[in-house]
Amino acid sequence: MIRIRHTDENPHEASEINVTPFIDVMLVLLVIFMVTAPLTTVNVPVDLPSSTEKPTPRPDDPVFLTVKADHGLALGEDDIGADALAGALETATKGNKDERIFLRADKTVDYGTLMGVMDKLRSAGYLKVALVNLQGQEEGAAPATPSNAPTPAGETP
Repeated sequence: MIRIRHTDENPHEASEINVTPFIDVMLVLLVIFMVTAPLTTVNVPVDLPSSTEKPTPRPDDPVFLTVKADHGLALGEDDIGADALAGALETATKGNKDERIFLRADKTVDYGTLMGVMDKLRSAGYLKVALVNLQGQEEGAAPATPSNAPTPAGETP
């Protein structure tokens, strides 16, 4: 009896790599990276400083310049006009351009107005400006009292 062998009867090794699981894994990874990539990027690159230091102590006789909600200026307790700022600062600092000016502004004052006041300070020769905030207060908390008085938050060079 002659028997003819069929190729299906012989076990043979597959000489091809099954790439379907590989493609499935790649597609899953692609979806994961597509979802997470926008979450890990920031649109505006900024090198933010960090500080663990305590606020700078107030000098004995600080010079406070306040920008009020109506964009008016006050030096100490006295209202002044924007055109009289340089002369009033000269008097308040006794001509010392190296004295730090503590700048306070109402929450409602826009950034452009605040920068305009800082430009006037710079053009008058006062480069040491400390921005003042209320430390340790939540939104809507009580106004400043001696126990929670404004403290300088930072200064510009």
